[in-house]
Amino acid sequence: MSAALYDILKKVTTATVTTMLLKKGIRRCWMAGPKPLVSAGERLVGPAFTLRFVPAREDLATPESWSKPISTRGAIEAMPENCIVVADAMGITSAGIFGDILCARMKKRNVTALVTDGVMRDRTGVLASGLPVWCAGVAAPASVNGLTFVNWQEPIGCGGVAIFPDDVIVADDDGAVVIPKDLVEYVAHEGAEHELYESWVFTEVERGVPLPGLYPPNDEAKARYAAWRQSRS
Repeated sequence: MSAALYDILKKVTTATVTTMLLKKGIRRCWMAGPKPLVSAGERLVGPAFTLRFVPAREDLATPESWSKPISTRGAIEAMPENCIVVADAMGITSAGIFGDILCARMKKRNVTALVTDGVMRDRTGVLASGLPVWCAGVAAPASVNGLTFVNWQEPIGCGGVAIFPDDVIVADDDGAVVIPKDLVEYVAHEGAEHELYESWVFTEVERGVPLPGLYPPNDEAKARYAAWRQSRS
């Protein structure tokens, strides 16, 4: 993803992203479950770095597993700068996948954000780490109480959505969406145009213009919008 596309996507809402992808026939792009741990304030964009958990198995999901090469600790050291970590926790809300220390390390490695359909622990410490988090809530028990970590950078499902490594994640106060990497340029440019049109629609609504024929536009509305757009250039 180029810097130019990144800058455009920072201005495109997750709502608009879902609309643009709907035009391509993609309905499952918004992850059900992840919400900002606190209001995000700004929109975040980055390539997906995936983590995969499976149900807890007692011989594998132990505190000792945290020291193994294939572990959440090992995954954090493999995370590139500016990625958005997406963790498939299968929607399990009884065990927190990360806490304050691991989030602090991700922040130190310049990870942009963490998105998961699971939950966090150490809420106060996680917030203090400064790592933006989208999750399904909080829980005190550690991950191994309900999950086994198995790998990173594999295709995963998070919140009912398929996520592949290097897909692009956009996250804001409405949640988190995935853009298939081959559609990033389309979504960025078409999304920016859609946002501009909607800004014009707002001015029309404030003038008292009825919605039929305006949103979506008929030929007359398209002509008026084109004239307005031309006047801005």
